[in-house]
Amino acid sequence: MYELEPSSLLRKGKVVLLYGARRVGKTMLMERVLTNTQRSAAQHQDQAAANSGADAKNGPTVKVFSGVGDDFELASILGSRKIETYQLFFSLYDIIFIDEAQYIPEIGACAKLLIDLFPEKSIVLTGSSTVNLSQGSSEPLAGRSIERRLFPISLLELRQERAWVDIYREIESYLVFGLYPEVLGLGSAAEKTEYLVNLRNSYLFKDILALEQLRNSQKLQDIVRLLAFQVGNEVSLNELATQTGLSKNTVQRYLDLLEKAFIIKKLGAFSRNLRSEISKSAKYYFWDVGVRNAVINDFRPVELRNDVGALWENFVVMELLKKYEYEHRYANFYFWRTYDQKELDLVIEEKSCALWLRNQMARQYGQNSEAVARHVQGRGECDHEGKPAGAVGTRDFAAVKAKDMITR
Repeated sequence: MYELEPSSLLRKGKVVLLYGARRVGKTMLMERVLTNTQRSAAQHQDQAAANSGADAKNGPTVKVFSGVGDDFELASILGSRKIETYQLFFSLYDIIFIDEAQYIPEIGACAKLLIDLFPEKSIVLTGSSTVNLSQGSSEPLAGRSIERRLFPISLLELRQERAWVDIYREIESYLVFGLYPEVLGLGSAAEKTEYLVNLRNSYLFKDILALEQLRNSQKLQDIVRLLAFQVGNEVSLNELATQTGLSKNTVQRYLDLLEKAFIIKKLGAFSRNLRSEISKSAKYYFWDVGVRNAVINDFRPVELRNDVGALWENFVVMELLKKYEYEHRYANFYFWRTYDQKELDLVIEEKSCALWLRNQMARQYGQNSEAVARHVQGRGECDHEGKPAGAVGTRDFAAVKAKDMITR
């Protein structure tokens, strides 16, 4: 996966927390990293033996413990939190990998004991939800952990394996079926539809329902469906509460859980008044448009749809978020709207350039009612005038092409 190489995922003396939705490829990525690490170590050992004239040693030079969080025996071992037990089971390994670690109670405290006992080892925990993994580990692992996130396949990754002409040819398919790894490997629309429906029915809400013990799963699904029909529009908590018959606080809690499970992503309103920024309404996008279409059971081809603008907006916003994440570029993402409903769909705030961006937007688009559905991206350091050293680009979403979006 783009930029998530062994050096990023295997860090001695640190616990790497690898987050991502179910079926985005976390396990496959770690298996590849671990296999490559063992192969590289073996090759290095063979070369060293050849140089010294000694016989090569048999067996792996890097020993890996691999377990799954819902394994009862593993949960019991870790849950004991006994030094002698940990030393007995884990001392011989160089790498400790636990998949779906959020199912282990108080996994953060367990991981802290592991890294304290074995600072020379690499420890990786994966989770398809930050609900329990982060809650159970954030405080105990302060200063000892590194977070990495994995998303559905990005166009950056596709570009490593496919020519632009092939990506262009499939872009309409991506808008309908999304970019989950297994979806990309399927041939027909029927196969892709079946996969996404199964994902929706079997996996989409599994962690939220299991870990949070929610009693009303239908209400959660109702909220997701309502969000799917409002992609690109501001979402009112009061309206969601009225439509679902839930309290506003419960709706907010469900939205937070959905975001922590990597189903949706919240974008707040751009403002320099932090109090206003927190209180304003928000937009919600889906990390994968194929999942969004599965939620509403709509897999019609692009030419038969009336929501192509919303799909394209969702797609572009998510691709930009993935690009920034994988390139380790730290920025805040917002939308911007005036009281008279003039709008910029996406504002990317990097470093200290936000005020310049806001003023620039006001000058260029404040009186222009056609400024709806544009994105503004500031890049680079600010110069002495507070202006980004790089360019600020403005584009209609409908006119942004995949190649242009990535290379910008």
